[in-house]
Amino acid sequence: MPFLKPLPKSNFYAVIFSSTKSNDLEGYAEADALTMSLAQEQPGYLGYESLNNESKTIFISYWETKAAIENWRINITHKMAKAQAHKWYKRYLSQICLVESSHLHET
Repeated sequence: MPFLKPLPKSNFYAVIFSSTKSNDLEGYAEADALTMSLAQEQPGYLGYESLNNESKTIFISYWETKAAIENWRINITHKMAKAQAHKWYKRYLSQICLVESSHLHET
């Protein structure tokens, strides 16, 4: 379920994290819940959208500035969770993108 504050129409950032989970997910659910909760409290955080099936996920978080992303990147709890990436993921790709234009349609 996405959690989005109203997004600006332009000039904000998206962090795209696509991953394939491994078979060893010990501690993953707890760390995921904790980091999601903490991320939502970070200054500059705008929200997220996520698509997943049993093993593959595409998670996009939205941020006001690159500085806000950097502050989250160096957060100690986030760093501790990222240190487990070798265990929890077979593959992941993380990308930071500038959103130059954004349009939303909902019915």
